[in-house]
Amino acid sequence: MGQTARVSAVVWTAAGSLLAWLWLLLCQGFFWRTDVRLPPRREPDAWPSVCVVVPARDEAAVLPDALPSLLGQDYPGRAEIFLVDDGSTDGTGDLARDLARRHGGLPLTVGSPGEPPAGWTGKLWAVRHGIGLARARDPEYLLLTDADIAHAPDSLRELVAAARTGGFDVVSQMARLRVESTWERLVVPAFVYFFAQLYPFRRIGRKGTRTAAAAGGCVLLRAEAAARARIPDAIRHAVIDDVALARAVKGGGGRVWLGLADRVDSVRPYPRLGDLWRMVSRSAYAQLRHNPLLLAGTVAGLALVYLVPPVAVAAGLVTGNAAAAVAGASAWLVMTGTYVPMLRYYRQPLWLAPLLPFTAFLYLLMTADSAVQHYRGRGAAWKGRTYARPDAVPEEG
Repeated sequence: MGQTARVSAVVWTAAGSLLAWLWLLLCQGFFWRTDVRLPPRREPDAWPSVCVVVPARDEAAVLPDALPSLLGQDYPGRAEIFLVDDGSTDGTGDLARDLARRHGGLPLTVGSPGEPPAGWTGKLWAVRHGIGLARARDPEYLLLTDADIAHAPDSLRELVAAARTGGFDVVSQMARLRVESTWERLVVPAFVYFFAQLYPFRRIGRKGTRTAAAAGGCVLLRAEAAARARIPDAIRHAVIDDVALARAVKGGGGRVWLGLADRVDSVRPYPRLGDLWRMVSRSAYAQLRHNPLLLAGTVAGLALVYLVPPVAVAAGLVTGNAAAAVAGASAWLVMTGTYVPMLRYYRQPLWLAPLLPFTAFLYLLMTADSAVQHYRGRGAAWKGRTYARPDAVPEEG
């Protein structure tokens, strides 16, 4: 009787996983599709002015591969770059000035904001300083981009054209991350896949939906919308600043668009598992609003959706339970099929698709580790700067 109950539990759990995958396949905004690229656009009659804000902390290793792409933007209107050297110790600011002298192109100003006051994350404090410098130029748009992001020569004009044509207050592109090492191949495409599962791109750009997100490496923001939403002051304590920015703009009645990039690339390497682990775990628990119940639900959900299918297949084969094996295999097949488009986008071999349960298990461990670090008081970190738990950060009026 006990053996029969255990077998039935495996079958029902595998069936639940299959139903979850069918729902994700059909009802979660077709998150698995990778055809959400810059929307239809036409060049405006008059090109608006744009200020590019680049927060940079100890970025000397990646700046030579990224900053020249901004300096060389082929933009018909007035554009200027403000790089904010946020307390770097590796000569980031001097290197930026040297690159500007050697490459020419758009005007570059290097500023320094000093240490952030209580209640601010360092990156957003740097962004605030950059926006303050840009405000003197009275730009119509702000391009917020990270120091490791390389842009195609027409990136800025395409972003502005898309924003103008579609009437968007935010146009953001998920930069294509580097995938060269073995761990990058296993973890990076899944990172974007999971992000799209949480924030289906199609829903973000649709009027009347609450889903809002952006990708911090490339965010074109209308200056008027930024002022209306009090960006970045309203989100000054946010660790996941790009999602917080999009929510603030959309919550104030603005329109937001997010999609995958074709020629906007991150040049930052993550060669070892530890590098990727830190990238994910620094903000995973913040994504769950530091809520233990959400953490428990997330762990259970990851286990049901990603880990149960291969376990059910193995259990079904060992015990001779065909129903468990078939249900598990069917769920695994749907999971694999939804991952294939992302692997193609990243130009990776398709044999990596069936390994998604292993990658999901790594993400489960990273999420749990993020919570452990939080409760040990280590908080989240950005470029060597650690932030206190949110309940320890004083709010300003």
